[in-house]
Amino acid sequence: MTTTEHGTDGTAAFREHVVAESIRLFAERGYDATTVDDVAAAAGTSRRTLFRQFGSKEGLIFADHESLLDQVAHHVETAAGGEHSDPWWVVCEGAELVFAHFAANRELAARRYAVVSTVAPLRDREMVMVLRYQRLFEDYLRRAEPAAPSSRVAAYAAAVTGVHNDLLRRMSRGDEGATAAVLTAELHRLWELLAGRPGVPVNGARRGGRRG
Repeated sequence: MTTTEHGTDGTAAFREHVVAESIRLFAERGYDATTVDDVAAAAGTSRRTLFRQFGSKEGLIFADHESLLDQVAHHVETAAGGEHSDPWWVVCEGAELVFAHFAANRELAARRYAVVSTVAPLRDREMVMVLRYQRLFEDYLRRAEPAAPSSRVAAYAAAVTGVHNDLLRRMSRGDEGATAAVLTAELHRLWELLAGRPGVPVNGARRGGRRG
């Protein structure tokens, strides 16, 4: 493939294309053996553009997480104003949103997992990303539920993040039983147990009316 610039305006489609090509090469050749120039050539763009758009080689692996963090932040803030929204369930919806993104392309998720799980610096970077989601959920709940005990907020954010990550890892390893429906069921158990919300969440995307 030539290095003719291919959609270098930073569009979502361009970024998704580059991420997919980078992860494909990392999985096939090994992360350390694949250079940024290799990725640029495969993606049909330039080394300079890749660094401008992604910042680093590691940034290629986690680029969609940056976008997802923005999407989740937008979701929790806009959902908070809904008449029937429950902040505790809104956090669960944020986790569902992230899972749906990766479930939409299981092959790419599997390749990413294979790369990250074998490269220590990438595992460390992944842990940082996990903590950013967890902190986002905590900060939102502290604003939305100021009377809630701090320890409950911290436990809930950690539990939602942990359940999501477990299902995502299982899905990425090829577990057909790791589905969005299973995630929702597990999150519902947390919602009942830690948020004290009895019953079944309803109303589609805005599940769970505020109680008490």
